[in-house]
Amino acid sequence: MMSENPELSVVIPAYNEESNVAAMYERVVAALDDVVDGLEILYVDDGSADTTWDRVTELAAADPRVRGLRFARNFGHQAALTAGVDAARGEAVVIIDGDLQDPPEVIPEMVARWREGFEVVYGQREGREGETWFKLATAKLFYRILRGITNVEIPVDTGDFRLMGPRAVEAFRALPERNRFIRGLVSWIGFPQVAVRYTRRARQVGETKFPVRRMLRFALDGI
Repeated sequence: MMSENPELSVVIPAYNEESNVAAMYERVVAALDDVVDGLEILYVDDGSADTTWDRVTELAAADPRVRGLRFARNFGHQAALTAGVDAARGEAVVIIDGDLQDPPEVIPEMVARWREGFEVVYGQREGREGETWFKLATAKLFYRILRGITNVEIPVDTGDFRLMGPRAVEAFRALPERNRFIRGLVSWIGFPQVAVRYTRRARQVGETKFPVRRMLRFALDGI
């Protein structure tokens, strides 16, 4: 049984990730079962057109630690993450994409650093498998421009994969922005923050949810 206030919630946005839902669950449980005092696994189905929601409901029926939120249509990655953080019951919250490119096996190290006193622990990529030179180059350029415009120091080679402690979660929930660039907002709210380095894997199944047009829209939200 899941306690009403588990130590950790893992928020997983999923858009047409039917092939990854069960594998993500298995790896999260294997990584955290003996690490945290109470675990919640919260999938946010961002209007999937495949059987993602069916896979989530099957897991929830078998394991009360699993919960699901379902959007009526595709509202986007940042909206799904925001809804998940708002609904999470855990003392601390991890956000991780549902495509398994960011490894759940890194989360125990994030938990350890949080317990040391860091309120935000973000994943920092020391390697990025399967990404084109164009995406790598434009990502570096984007962060350089963003730092110059906003004066917010967003760590390089980071995505949204991170742990937020209770004070960071409370501050995040209070933010008024509607079009969100979450990694920038979490950097902006302050608190002691530290990196955990890892290698980001290439997607094994399914298709990327960030084609060029969506990446450009995402960049505009960040600015």
